[in-house]
Amino acid sequence: MGDPLHVLICDDHPLMAQALAAAVTARLPESQLVLVGNFPDAIAAAPSAQLILADLAMPGATPRAGIDAIVAAAPAARIIVVSGLADEALLRGLVASGIAGFLPKSTSVAVIGAAIDLVLAGGRYLPPLLADPVRSKPPPTRDRLSPRQLEVAALLVRGLSNKEMARQLNIAPATIKVHVAQVMAALDAENRTSAAIKAREMGIA
Repeated sequence: MGDPLHVLICDDHPLMAQALAAAVTARLPESQLVLVGNFPDAIAAAPSAQLILADLAMPGATPRAGIDAIVAAAPAARIIVVSGLADEALLRGLVASGIAGFLPKSTSVAVIGAAIDLVLAGGRYLPPLLADPVRSKPPPTRDRLSPRQLEVAALLVRGLSNKEMARQLNIAPATIKVHVAQVMAALDAENRTSAAIKAREMGIA
């Protein structure tokens, strides 16, 4: 077993910080959590973190300056912004500066978990808000999925659990979790059921 993941949660609202901590613990029960409530403390704690969930509006800095400073302090960390703010220009700038994801504060625990899986696997979890505003976003298609993801999507359609998928495909359950998260992101699905429905509509079975 590897070393526990070091996770930094940055939010000046204690209830929100605790909710994020619970979501992280549910997904990563062996992780080591540090909770802070302002940008200076977040910047100081960032270098030791591998995953950072950070609010945009905290004391000590403006949203852009604060997040940019966290990115600079922890360039190897995977950073997800979790905020009630949804200014498109600001979010596009943050994506360009290196954040790995954005989640509204209304996001469900299941989607937070899927986003964590995706960014830890090297992907990005971004909302439809960041789609090109000039062109309408095309519906998801099969070519968004790798051959392995197509296999996982077909098993989602059949209603198999992660453990059942792992046995059938002869790969680790943790790897299945990552593939499921990637399928959900590729199909713009908020949960497994939605992903299964969309996959079925595409003829994946």
